[in-house]
Parts: sequence; C-alpha cells; structure tokens
Amino acid sequence: MKNIIIDGFEYAPVSNEEKKEEVKEGIKIYNNSGDILFESKKETMKEAVIEAVNGEVDLSGADLSGANLSGADLSGADLSGADLSGANLRGANLRGVDLSGANLSGADLYGANLYGDNLRGANLSGANLSGAELCNAKFYGNGGTQKLEKNQVGTFLKALGFVIES
Repeated sequence: MKNIIIDGFEYAPVSNEEKKEEVKEGIKIYNNSGDILFESKKETMKEAVIEAVNGEVDLSGADLSGANLSGADLSGADLSGADLSGANLRGANLRGVDLSGANLSGADLYGANLYGDNLRGANLSGANLSGAELCNAKFYGNGGTQKLEKNQVGTFLKALGFVIES
C-alpha cells in the first residue's frame, strides 16, 4: 500500500490486520486510592459499571463521583465506601446494594430503588431521595454505630428533606 500525502503530511495506510489489533481505550473504574478496579471496552461509565456489576466485580471503594448511572440495574452490588458524590442515580435499581460508608452527598436518587440497602455510615447530605424506595433500608445514627429508634424516624426523615404531615 502506498502512503498518502495530505497538506504536505505523509500518512501510512493501516492494514486490516493492524485494525484488528487495535484496542479500544474504553472506560476504567478507579478506587479512591487511584488504583484500577475494572477496565471495560464499553463507551460510557454507566455501561462499564453495569458490566462490572453483572460480572460480580467488587466495586467497594470505587470512585464514581459525578457518574451518570440513571436507570442502571446495580442490584446486589458491593459499593461500600464508594464515592458516588454528585452521581445521577435517578430511577436506578439499587436493591440490596451495600452502600455502607459510601459518599452519596449531592447524589440524585430520585425514584431509585434502595430496598434493603445497607446505608450504615453513608453520607447522604444534600442527596435527593424524593420518590426513592427505602423499605427495609438499614440506616444507623451516631456515626453508624447505633440503630435508629422508632421515635427518631420522624426527625431522621425531616433531615433527609421529607415532609411529614399529621
């Protein structure tokens, strides 16, 4: 094959064999220390995270801050200690996810399914939990060391932005 000259620059054509050997850059999921937890050839973070969860990859400590994971099915995942601050989790299926110690500050969890989730020590400050399914979710007070008592639930829900009517 001949080289091609365009605007004075010479380009060598790529053979079909070379094209087959090219590796797509893809997505890398890092932990909070900067180590790679998972590599994917998917094009979006959402697709890569779903692939990791479906492959039962341990995503504890993952840095998913600001990720668009809206509508993603992450059920059963281990996201303990993960940074999900500012993440878009609208309508996501997070049923049975371990979110203990996770940073969910400023995350959008509108309409998300958090049924049965472990939220011990999770940072939910500024998180949007409107319309979220919180049935059987495990919340703990006092730095994650004390279960909430029934008489504390009203105060807790108000702190999360819920309006309680008589």
